[in-house]
This record gives sequence, structure tokens and C-alpha cells, in this order.
Amino acid sequence: MSIKGIYTALSGALAQTTKIDTIANNIANVNTTGFKRDQQTFGEYLTALEKEPQVIQVPRVPASIESFYDMNGGDKGFVDTTGTYTNFEQGSLKHTGGKLDLAIDGAGFFEVSTPSGVQLTRSGNFTVDGNGQLVTKDGHPVLLEGDLTSNPESRTVRFSGLAQPYISDGGEVFDGQRKLGNISLLQVSNLESLQKVGSNNYSVKPNMQADIAKVSVPNLKQGFLETSNVNIVNEMTEMIQAQRVFEGTQKAISAYDAMADKLINVVGSTKG
Repeated sequence: MSIKGIYTALSGALAQTTKIDTIANNIANVNTTGFKRDQQTFGEYLTALEKEPQVIQVPRVPASIESFYDMNGGDKGFVDTTGTYTNFEQGSLKHTGGKLDLAIDGAGFFEVSTPSGVQLTRSGNFTVDGNGQLVTKDGHPVLLEGDLTSNPESRTVRFSGLAQPYISDGGEVFDGQRKLGNISLLQVSNLESLQKVGSNNYSVKPNMQADIAKVSVPNLKQGFLETSNVNIVNEMTEMIQAQRVFEGTQKAISAYDAMADKLINVVGSTKG
């Protein structure tokens, strides 16, 4: 019996725990505007697949359990959590009638200014704060089109408070009859370069460079909001499957524990 077998079962249990946490987060955000569901990705590591055919590793150290496993090629087999994949498929559009509600119909992200820098979001449930700024529900200023390298403060939207603010389907922002500019809408070609950073926002991963460009022809829906792309039925089904697999790994761990107990207390105590 190998303790490696216990580790294999344990790594499977930990992987399913991570998957259950991810599914639970998806379910919790089923009603979050513009939320994109996450999915855990897993890989398996098998030493035998890492070795060339017909290669036997002869240990050059005193005999040990570790060197034996290296020779038989069955030492390392476990589940590895390789990361989180975000599904950017568009959610359905829900009519709200809000003058400042804006949904992106197609590819693209809004630009918002946060204490951590400029970030991207699909959530278009905007409002006006006490300073007359157009902001997200978390109070982050929404940015207008302009030089992406300039100070974000120069691209914020400020209303006078003397007229009715309005945003058109083309992303044009009006303070009454006065046009203030166009909402900045950016398209990211390599979506795998984005990571979630909270508040339903995205930033570029530190080790990657995003392929970002301005959306030439914005396709926006004023008075609509994009709903979450989480399918509650599918999530619940995956949750049940993950829980069953987790229970199976627990049984395997218990079986290895029982075998270890017999090996120590029964086999080990046999008198010849």
C-alpha cells in the first residue's frame, strides 16, 4: 500500500472543494448585473506519462520507499487545480427603463476609474453621486472616450445638476441638451488576459498584456441591463455531481486509512 494513494484521493477531494466553492459563488451572483460565471479547470499529473518509454530509473541512493516509487513509475498521480476559466458569454438583456442604465449588446467593456487604477466592467447600472459624477453602483467613476494614457480624472463624467442627464444608444452622454462626450467602450481580443478583481470589475493579469482596442461602432441598449450568464439549473446539477465525487474521494481516503491501520496493528504485530 502506498501513502501516495492517499494523496491522490486527498488531492481529488481538495479539487472538488475548490469546484464547489466556485459553483457556490456563481449561484450567489445569479442576479448580479453583467456577472460572468467561473469554472475551475483541472489537470492530472502522472509520472508514467512524464517518462520516456522503456526507461527505468535506477536509484543511486540507499534503498528507500521514494526510490522504489521512482523505479515503478507509479509514484506521482494527483489532481492539480490549473486555474479558473471565466465564461464571457453574453447574458440576456433586461428592460429597466432607467435613463442611466446601459447594456452592451455584443463585445466590449466599460472603463471605470478605481483606487487601484482603471478597470473594465460589463455592469452598466450607472447612477449620479453627490458630486454630480456618473458612477457605478460601487461609486467608481465611469470614463469617457479619450487618450487611454491620460489621467482618468480628465475623462470622468460630471453633470451640472441643472438638467436631466441622459445616455443614448450610441453611448453619447448628455447633460440636458449639452453633449459631454461618449462613454468609453473597449474591446479585448485575448479575454484570457483578464482577471476578476472584485466589484464585478476586471483588470489585466500581471504576467500578460491585453490586446485592447476601442470599439468603433458601439452597440448599446439604453434603458436595459445585461443579466448574469449563470444558468441556475446547470449550476445546481454541477454542484450535485461535485458533491458526489467529493463523497467518493472521502470513502477512498477512509479505505486507505483502514488498510494502514491493519498494516500497522495486524500485519505488523504478527509473530513468526
